[in-house]
Amino acid sequence: MNMRISVDGVEGAQVSPRDRGLAYGDGLFETVRVIDGHAPLWPRHMARLRRGCQRLAIACPDATALLAEVRRLAADSHAAVARISVTRGLGERGYAPPVHAAPCIIVQVAPAPNWPADWYSEGLQVGLCRTRLAEQPALAGLKHLNRLEQVLARAEWNNPAQAEGLMCDMHGRVVSATSANVFAVIDGVLTTPALERCGVEGVARAELLARAAGDVAVRDIALEEWMGSSEWFISSSVRGIVPIRMLDGQPREAGPVARRWQQCWRQAGLHPCGAHAA
Repeated sequence: MNMRISVDGVEGAQVSPRDRGLAYGDGLFETVRVIDGHAPLWPRHMARLRRGCQRLAIACPDATALLAEVRRLAADSHAAVARISVTRGLGERGYAPPVHAAPCIIVQVAPAPNWPADWYSEGLQVGLCRTRLAEQPALAGLKHLNRLEQVLARAEWNNPAQAEGLMCDMHGRVVSATSANVFAVIDGVLTTPALERCGVEGVARAELLARAAGDVAVRDIALEEWMGSSEWFISSSVRGIVPIRMLDGQPREAGPVARRWQQCWRQAGLHPCGAHAA
């Protein structure tokens, strides 16, 4: 299967250079794993998209029609990844949003990557990024189209052995990986960073928090405290639960908490197709 792309439901259509998503990053996106036409975390993707559209005052697409388009484009693939972008649509020059905007919906579907088996059995190698995340509570939690901070962070390494980068805010508090949420076991307690000031509230993170039923601490975590944790792992709707075996030169073994959540993910049908876990 090659990548298939539709713009407002039409394959082969082009995005206008006047589109505000292209001009200003004025929009949102979701990255959705699709297995045989089923998107395991679809309700959470749509809930986040609705929240984002409400906050940015963009009309949210119809969930049923959007899922049908994803399934149509993914029909030839057993395992695929769909990126759904919703922009404010066309606008004139200048920052002021148009009074009557018609959102543009772009759906891209490509085959799911084959993740290395040792990611799941042994863990990822992760580096500490120099690029810091700026605080903007009005956008915190949203998966908006402006990802320049993540682009700068990802440009910091070209070592194929390094799979991710850990990002902090301007005060040295851990926020996330470049494209995943992060968890640590601190003094025996599973803990994940609070995201009220910056960062993306991932759908896999939301699913894990819901399944944990209050057994996860959500709070600010200084980098020094994070580095002293006994376990680290990432959560991602596409990659699932993946341990971190090396962070900024400090080794950790894939521990029992990460293993337990990998097992939970498999039992719930959320583990990436083709991925391996111990």
